[in-house]
Amino acid sequence: MDAIFTLEQIRHVARALWKEGKSKKIWAFHAGMGTGKTTFIHALCEELGVKSAISSPTFAIINEYSSPDVGAIYHMDWYRLKGEEEAMNVGVEDSLQSGQLCLVEWPENAEGLLPDDTFHVHMEALDVDTRRVYTE
Repeated sequence: MDAIFTLEQIRHVARALWKEGKSKKIWAFHAGMGTGKTTFIHALCEELGVKSAISSPTFAIINEYSSPDVGAIYHMDWYRLKGEEEAMNVGVEDSLQSGQLCLVEWPENAEGLLPDDTFHVHMEALDVDTRRVYTE
């Protein structure tokens, strides 16, 4: 998938991305600070029927949501992690091996923990209101 969208179109793009990547359990979101990773994940979780508050797990590292469509969703923010050992110490491996959907922000901070079949989502800001998203 390669899409350019405005922030108003985010739910539509999240829905289309889910159709492409729903067979993958681990999604890694690659993007710079302020690009909209958390906003995009919020829209994706809403598309999957999450009713609870969806927020950035920057300080908690892992937030868990419940979806009637896919069960548990683990939303992880690895921004503050200093490598794979620290990631393992806070329990990200348990989430990654749970068989549940895991949405990972800042995956490059412990990339060696990601399985080979990770669905990589890249985002870039084209301007204040427009984003490009592409997958590999």
